Amino acid sequence: MEKQITTYIHHFTADQPIWLLLLSSLGFLIILKKFISFLKWVFNNFLRTPKDLKTYGSWALITGSTDGIGKAFAYQLAQKGLNLILVSRNSHKLKTVSTEIQAMFPDTKIKKIKLDFSGNVTSGLRLIEEAVRDVDLGVLINNVGITYPAAMFFHEVDEKVWMDIVRVNLEGTSNVTRAVLPGMIERKRGAVVNIGSGASIVVPSHPLYAIYAATKAYVDQLSRCLYVEYKQFGIDVQCQVPLYVATKMASRVAATEESSFFIPSACDYGRAAVRQIGFEPRCSPYWTHSIQWFFAGFLPEPLLNAWRFSIGIRRRENSS
Repeated sequence: MEKQITTYIHHFTADQPIWLLLLSSLGFLIILKKFISFLKWVFNNFLRTPKDLKTYGSWALITGSTDGIGKAFAYQLAQKGLNLILVSRNSHKLKTVSTEIQAMFPDTKIKKIKLDFSGNVTSGLRLIEEAVRDVDLGVLINNVGITYPAAMFFHEVDEKVWMDIVRVNLEGTSNVTRAVLPGMIERKRGAVVNIGSGASIVVPSHPLYAIYAATKAYVDQLSRCLYVEYKQFGIDVQCQVPLYVATKMASRVAATEESSFFIPSACDYGRAAVRQIGFEPRCSPYWTHSIQWFFAGFLPEPLLNAWRFSIGIRRRENSS
């Protein structure tokens, strides 16, 4: 039987032109690569055992922790047994969220820091440095972020608006990361999670939200560089890339706070996001987002740009 199969293969290949054999081999390799990528995606999203985040340390710090994704992270990390340092500009929301979390998880210790990243952050950063100095901080979630009040052409954006976006999204992430890294280096362990955006990675451009997309591209590049720099110290740096999540900030772009198949609630997103901490340097934690990202890769860039621009124009007209 083996001899017959060998003879058949020999006759088949002998009768085919070399270019056809090479093309067939290339097609097979491409299909094999896609199949392996699919298996990896299934494993990463549904089968892989999440890391025990307490091995990084017993405390987590979350910026922008009183709304949306940040609040969801706070609940999920408390459920994992971590103590929390919550950072937000709203003291009332800080108190409310802290009370709610401790009602659900009575053993969770919580520190609260009021800090508006769009203002003078010097004193606030000192508070963060003091808060992390004597605790075993293992996880940092750089979630704080703001965007335009509505879709706008760049020349229409007030200088204070775009400067606030730069301060919060870019400087806030950089400053808080720099404040916690020395302790992580000393302990030789830690996880830093920076929240990026599909606006700067999945889609080639994000017209009418240019400064927001640019700051999130910075967050992505910063994360990828720090992943390489600090791996030697036992610190895992990751940029998580959500697409639309049903939050107040996303509603300015998606025009809805309703969750759906492709737009998860903040709670569902947070649950998926925590499972991915400590693995790849860049990921899109929610599984339907990664599907969208995959198919976006097949579309030509001009088509994606036109689609994104048309959405921005509709948002602009609806807000005017």
